[in-house]
Amino acid sequence: MNVNIRQETPNDYNATEQVVEQAFANAEFSDKNEHLLVSRIRNSEGFLPELSIVATEPETNKLVGHILLSKIQIRKNDGKTVESLALAPVSVLPEKQNKGIGGLLISEALRKAKELGYFSVIVLGHPEYYPKFGFKSASLWGIKAPFEVPEFEEVFEELQLKQWRQAKRMK
Repeated sequence: MNVNIRQETPNDYNATEQVVEQAFANAEFSDKNEHLLVSRIRNSEGFLPELSIVATEPETNKLVGHILLSKIQIRKNDGKTVESLALAPVSVLPEKQNKGIGGLLISEALRKAKELGYFSVIVLGHPEYYPKFGFKSASLWGIKAPFEVPEFEEVFEELQLKQWRQAKRMK
């Protein structure tokens, strides 16, 4: 499907939240509040406007998809922390799903995150979908979620954009 991918603007906020709400309306593993999560993240210190990205239809400029990456801190086993990103959520209107829009949004967000110098991205997502983009179980790096995750640990995944040992953001 042909879409335009660009950074979200404040004028998009209402339409974005509607897309997110519709995208998760019938999702099996959803609390149906993902649109509220997007709003909370936008009002937090972790919000990075350049990593809030939308997909629009070229003909109508209608917003059909959204992805958000926000700053988080990962505490390593040695007690040090490293800045990372959380991917949550990626949303596509139900009638536009399974047409590659989500994949385009993910690819662009990961490209932009790497360009901005981030070292990794964490996602709580489908273990058969996210590995297409290079994600692996976060447990491989000794990273555990600060909350309980579903019975399959593989849903908590990480993608290293650069090697941890190169991380200048360590504290």
